[in-house]
Amino acid sequence: MKGKRGKVPQDDFVVSGVRRTPLRDLYHLVLRASWPALLAGLVAFVLVSNALFALLYVEVGGIANAQPGNFTDAFFFSIQTMATIGYGAMYPQTVAAHVVVAVEAIVGLSVTALSTGLVFTRFSQPRAEVVFASRLCISPVDGKPSLQCRLGNDRDDVLVEAQFHVDVFRTTVTKEGKTIYRGTELQLVKQRASTLSRTWTLMHVIDEQSPLFGLTPESAAKVELEVHLSVVAIDDTTNQTVHARARYATEEIVWGARPGDVLFPRPDGKLTLALERFDEIEPTPPTPTFPHEWRPRS
Repeated sequence: MKGKRGKVPQDDFVVSGVRRTPLRDLYHLVLRASWPALLAGLVAFVLVSNALFALLYVEVGGIANAQPGNFTDAFFFSIQTMATIGYGAMYPQTVAAHVVVAVEAIVGLSVTALSTGLVFTRFSQPRAEVVFASRLCISPVDGKPSLQCRLGNDRDDVLVEAQFHVDVFRTTVTKEGKTIYRGTELQLVKQRASTLSRTWTLMHVIDEQSPLFGLTPESAAKVELEVHLSVVAIDDTTNQTVHARARYATEEIVWGARPGDVLFPRPDGKLTLALERFDEIEPTPPTPTFPHEWRPRS
């Protein structure tokens, strides 16, 4: 199963004037980091902390069986202290060294608690594996032009009480002559699904009340049409709410096509769900109510 992995790209515009609050957003920044970045950051933080305490031990001295002024011995003693290993080969024997050890013990407990909490929170975050088809389709369904999008759950479990929302954004000119980028929610044939498994097709009928009514491939490109999809559901395994979203630009909308079939009958009477065809589309013939010819897009 291919398709969009429920992410909205944001590298096509630059945001200016953002108020920088690194300390306030540090927690969210850490939770949004990838696993390699999170683990590398924690390791780097621990190593830097131990290096700083090693410099203190080199300065104050008083560590038994450690060479005076030797950074390596001080560094490994700091690691043993922060990790509460306590081999006993090196130990503090002056008041100054005991004070530094006490401070490092407090810092070590805090670092351990924070690291454990961050890793656990990051690990337990509910994440949806909802996959969206790589392209939207517009073609007749029951004789009416309809916007269609295939999506599905890429896990073996089931999402329950799924709610779907589709918003369309386009450039419009107000009565005052002001050009704005206006968003409108589309009315779907089905706004919810009791269960969402491997595949589901969202449909919006393009009638006189639809903001897509009267658009053509050319006019859609002219108004910079964009379609945003979002899904909110409950993971049947964790009983937690998960969500996913995707965005489609004008060039990702194919006119005169529909999502390809993925269900096929078997000789034994069962059905085959061909997920390798998840992104495939099929052309539809022009009709009097929908004369657009199918145009494949890269």
